[in-house]
Amino acid sequence: MQREIHKWWSPNLNKEMEIAVYGSAGNYALLMFPTAAADFLEYERFYLIDSIAPYINNGKIRAFSINSINSESWLNDTSHPEYKSERHRQFNEYVANEVVPFIRQVCGENVQIITTGASFGALHAANTFFRRPDLFAGTIAMSGSYDLKDYSKGYYDDNVYFNSPVDYLSNLSDENVLNLIRDKKHIYITTGQGSYENPEASKNLSSILNQKKINHQLDLWGHDIPHDWPSWRKMLPYFIDSKL
Repeated sequence: MQREIHKWWSPNLNKEMEIAVYGSAGNYALLMFPTAAADFLEYERFYLIDSIAPYINNGKIRAFSINSINSESWLNDTSHPEYKSERHRQFNEYVANEVVPFIRQVCGENVQIITTGASFGALHAANTFFRRPDLFAGTIAMSGSYDLKDYSKGYYDDNVYFNSPVDYLSNLSDENVLNLIRDKKHIYITTGQGSYENPEASKNLSSILNQKKINHQLDLWGHDIPHDWPSWRKMLPYFIDSKL
């Protein structure tokens, strides 16, 4: 498998950010958001990259794994909530205005970018897609909570609202934006129902999408599927193989 590490100084985040690129071709680019406060190599360390290697090696996908800054935002217990909120906004700008152009430079302008992530990464993956359906072709969100208030510890401002899919999607009435989302064919919300999973969070998001007539697939895996890496190493290959 071809593997490259790229990095640059991000003007949006005012820090150096790395990105791991796996593969040399693909009709789909998989944009991967780490869990919790992890880094751009987390999915490699926990063998999720190995689990999707057949689809990287056969040219179906090329994977791009980026850093999180959750340790500087919602998982930072020392900073003021307003700073955390602003840091999240800056991260969105980094993804849209730096990572997406980089992916298109590597893969070509017509590549379809699918966001994905597990746990906190699922929130970022889904939120990134729903906020910018003009840039992304869909999302594979695994074992997530889609209410940012679960992480903001009581703090609430516009940045929290507009990064909490269950909040802003519930109130979304702009038909132009809704139609952009409705046109997408790859919206997958999946979760296990075993230890430490929260399937109600996925069901809640799915209910909101249904209310907005947004086609998607809610996929509830069994009570033997916990909130853990072996589960995600099964889920992600399944969706790449059967849905993309």
